[in-house]
Amino acid sequence: DVQLQASGGGPVQAGGSLRLSCAASGFAFDDYAIGWFRQAPGKEREGVLCISRGVSSTYYADSVQGRFTISSDNAKNTVYLQMNSLKPEDTAVYYCAAVESHYYYCSGYGVDDYTYWGQGTQVTVSS
Repeated sequence: DVQLQASGGGPVQAGGSLRLSCAASGFAFDDYAIGWFRQAPGKEREGVLCISRGVSSTYYADSVQGRFTISSDNAKNTVYLQMNSLKPEDTAVYYCAAVESHYYYCSGYGVDDYTYWGQGTQVTVSS
């Protein structure tokens, strides 16, 4: 079975940092694109960042450029989302998701293209 397990969320003060982890199992990790998404209360789910085949990354959200980065440890089948300089507007449930990809880019994949989803982890940034 394909499984994605997101973890690492929690409360943090504005300006602080968190690192989220997405542990994947049940598929060949480096044949997939892994994306991070978030959904705030009353808002649609939006893309944050993605990484394709553990190599190249793409920002989905302009608002996180310069603050968030994505990385991959293919040996551990884990993707990380490093979030720095957090703002209250970053408060959301963060999800990781996977889509099979033979490309070294993931910019063309939208929310609906991702096949497998993790359960989400809550990030709450207080001012």
